[in-house]
Amino acid sequence: MELRQLEYFVTVAEERNFTRAAEKLHVAQPGVSAQIRRLERELGQELLDRSGRAVRLTEAGAAVLPYARAALAAVDGARHAVDELAGLLRGRVALGMVTSHNVDLPGLLAAFHRDHPGVEVTLTEAGSAELVESLRRGTLDAAIVSLGPEPPPDLVYAVVTDEAITAAVAVDDPLAARSEIPLAALRDRPLISLPPGTGIRSHLDTACARAGFAPRIACEASDPSMLAQFATRGLGVAILPDSLARSWPGLHPLTVVDPPLRGRLVFAWRAAGPPGPAARVLIDRARHLLGG
Repeated sequence: MELRQLEYFVTVAEERNFTRAAEKLHVAQPGVSAQIRRLERELGQELLDRSGRAVRLTEAGAAVLPYARAALAAVDGARHAVDELAGLLRGRVALGMVTSHNVDLPGLLAAFHRDHPGVEVTLTEAGSAELVESLRRGTLDAAIVSLGPEPPPDLVYAVVTDEAITAAVAVDDPLAARSEIPLAALRDRPLISLPPGTGIRSHLDTACARAGFAPRIACEASDPSMLAQFATRGLGVAILPDSLARSWPGLHPLTVVDPPLRGRLVFAWRAAGPPGPAARVLIDRARHLLGG
């Protein structure tokens, strides 16, 4: 029994067609058929039913398939382990991130790529709720997300930023005469906020619900800098990370009190693991940089 035979068998089982499997494997179709026939003779059972238009697994084939996949995965894992020990890290890492104004993810990835050019890194941008769900499903290895008041127990993380959530208005707004504002005073104000599923919005919605009202959202945008621009045009009170609220030209920051709001941006990954070797190296590097 050869690994090549198992690989051909698994590919035909997944594609349900010899021609498509051969194209995926970049080999001639007769070669695929011949190798699978040799495997069947060795096992003494037909693994594939070739009588219909689509190839189907026989009962024996269905029984063999998970073992064939496990054998191929074990060999791939052994290769990764040897590559790691030899310093020739390869593989793939899938990352996600929220839109943020103060995270140097490009710097982290550039340094990682210089040290490990054989690793393919993919990056997805989405809301925190969607990214957290992708982490749980295993379609992402790690992600920069904004956590709500109750962090998911099945994730571990290193804190990227931990700062106040601040209200901000245009400098010519009547509220600009104040330095702070109680949360209850925002009850009837048009608010400019990140959309549902983001950490800051979760903090805002939770705090307002506890205060007995729903926030009046006038504008939503997934980019915090867009919220700041809307606020400078007088479209409402923007709910922003404190550092952005205090640095954006034309904005006046208002510290939210009674209660104060605070949010965290974190680099998160699954508590259950471990991830693949490439992802583990990248996560370790990120934790070292972030002090987590």
